[in-house]
Amino acid sequence: MAKNLVIVESPAKVKTIKKFIGPSYEVMASMGHVRDLPKSSIGIDEENDFEPRYITIRGKGELLAELRKAARNAQTIYLATDPDREGEAISWHLIAALGQDQKKFKRISFNEITKTAVKSSLKNPRTIDMNLVDAQQARRVIDRLVGYKISPVLWEKVKRGLSAGRVQSVALRIIADREEEINAFIPSEYWTLEAKFDVPGEKKKLTAHFYGTDKKMTVGSGEEAAGIEEAVRNAECVVQDVRRGERVRKAPYPFTTSTLQQEASRKLNFSTQKTMRLAQELYEGVDVKGRGTIGVITYLRTDSTRVAEEAEKAAAAYIAEAYGPQFVGKHHESGSPSKNVQDAHEAIRPTDITLTPAILKDSLQRDLFRLYQLIWKRFAASMMADAVYDTQSVRIAAGKYTFTMSASKIRFAGFTDLYPTEDEEAKNTLMGTLPEKGMKLTLAELGKEQHFTQPPAHFTEASLVHTLEELGIGRPSTYAPTITTIINRRYVTREQKNLYLTELGDAVNQIMKKAFPIIVDENFTANLETLFDGIADGNIDWKTVVRNFYPDLKIQIDEAHEKLAKIRIEDEVTDEVCELCGRNMVLKYGPHGKFLACPGFPECRNTKPYFEKVGVACPLCGGEVVLRRTKKGRRYFGCMNHPECTFMSWQKPSDKKCPECGSYMVERGNSLVCSNEKCGYRTDVKKANTDNVITE
Repeated sequence: MAKNLVIVESPAKVKTIKKFIGPSYEVMASMGHVRDLPKSSIGIDEENDFEPRYITIRGKGELLAELRKAARNAQTIYLATDPDREGEAISWHLIAALGQDQKKFKRISFNEITKTAVKSSLKNPRTIDMNLVDAQQARRVIDRLVGYKISPVLWEKVKRGLSAGRVQSVALRIIADREEEINAFIPSEYWTLEAKFDVPGEKKKLTAHFYGTDKKMTVGSGEEAAGIEEAVRNAECVVQDVRRGERVRKAPYPFTTSTLQQEASRKLNFSTQKTMRLAQELYEGVDVKGRGTIGVITYLRTDSTRVAEEAEKAAAAYIAEAYGPQFVGKHHESGSPSKNVQDAHEAIRPTDITLTPAILKDSLQRDLFRLYQLIWKRFAASMMADAVYDTQSVRIAAGKYTFTMSASKIRFAGFTDLYPTEDEEAKNTLMGTLPEKGMKLTLAELGKEQHFTQPPAHFTEASLVHTLEELGIGRPSTYAPTITTIINRRYVTREQKNLYLTELGDAVNQIMKKAFPIIVDENFTANLETLFDGIADGNIDWKTVVRNFYPDLKIQIDEAHEKLAKIRIEDEVTDEVCELCGRNMVLKYGPHGKFLACPGFPECRNTKPYFEKVGVACPLCGGEVVLRRTKKGRRYFGCMNHPECTFMSWQKPSDKKCPECGSYMVERGNSLVCSNEKCGYRTDVKKANTDNVITE
């Protein structure tokens, strides 16, 4: 009797699913895609309405032969690829590649790899959803047109081996724009004042912070802070207002792909790529002692916070038993989906709430366990009751100025009993006895402290994912590959979680902004995602989207070849002489930036590091300050006499010295800023060149 054939994407799923469906089914893996556009050519017929030309992926011939043999002997072929657009496209390609009667094929999908879900999908098969396939085709064709048409421009203008991409180029621009903001940032001085008051009948002093007058004030200088201090010390201090209340902190939503990546980065220090790799293992199946191989989380690529009703009921029952009925939350309402949310799948959650982290700890490797524990706790917390805090606030008048105090203490832990927050306010303790309105207080202490505003933070992988999601750029499946690509291309370097633009990345970004403004436009890229969603919903023809997109791209490519030819990077001859052949060495552009090379290549292969002098003497030893790079490609300024001299600065130093403290100045945008943060002196660059500023 002929068996039924189930085709999944990965061998891990084969092992998990086989034990669910019995001996009448044979389970095989396609190992991902079996057909794709060719690598050696663009594979899109522009003259024939952008028809894609798919070929069998190299190395898949033997696998396909095995699948064809099994398909010929099968009564029914169930295509069980991932439940997303890419999975739908893989199933469509399998039908074409296996060459069987199309009536034999049935499409099944499941959001979790459990016995119930798999068996249910086999009872409810469907046909291929061509809307989802076409949405994937549109994305693939447009991405191929962008990559294969623009990348040669970068090869010509910068160096071979570079690449451009519809999403990666926008991500690079976002990082570059942030870098410009940081470099141009001028810190502003501000002061804070903290007062401690004696309260009649209370041993503990009441600590309050300066607010302002009727409106909140920013204290911008030491003189202003000193004036306020003098006025407050001589003023009568009276309690203006006292309030007691409560604050409710709502339970968090369960994870989506992006929030999982962000939280795993923040709490576990995982890269987006590592998070997705581990989540894939948890989804496809892990060996659990006493239960065999099972999938322990639901599908990992989702932008929805929706939860199945059965999962809600199971979670409520578990929470009531483990924590008490009062900890069970109200009916879970998913977050209001934005226009960019597909809501095709549930949120990421454990497939069985009773499979606690404690039960799985001995079955999972350390990092798998840590990620599962994070997912389990977040889901359980999302099903729990809100946390409730008692709050206190006091408003104190000191002459014409006002000081305020606020504090809170948890009354009912709710979800925080399982998933604590990092809310600093919750760490405050309530005062035993609050002063009454109209009560006079005695000022016991008054302190003031100088601060400077900080520049915008460098992007981390987590914050970049958050920004891409907010802007509607890319989708859950694209965040990790996009970040991985720009790091691997050395456009961006990652140091201690932060992402920094390299010189190579800056050069590529400048060309993209100048020659292909549409491609790096955030709104345009987000709008394309909306069009892909329209294709998936069956409202837009995919070829129409490609037809409307390509003409503008072609115009920009033609103009780039014409206009950018004038800014082609030529080898710059230097005064450095090659000690091997006597030629003047030239500047070359490599993955890590510029280097010196002999122009006699290939006869002479001599190379040297290139140190770009900035025309400034080292503040420590008087040597030449040069532009250097970290091992990962980030730019900084250091001394030519390194390692004997340890001078380094992230900002370009100036030959001017601060007239206030004598420290060296650095360039930030159009200003010179004192390198001593405690000083805070700054001046306009033009003004600095004319003022009587102390120099070396």
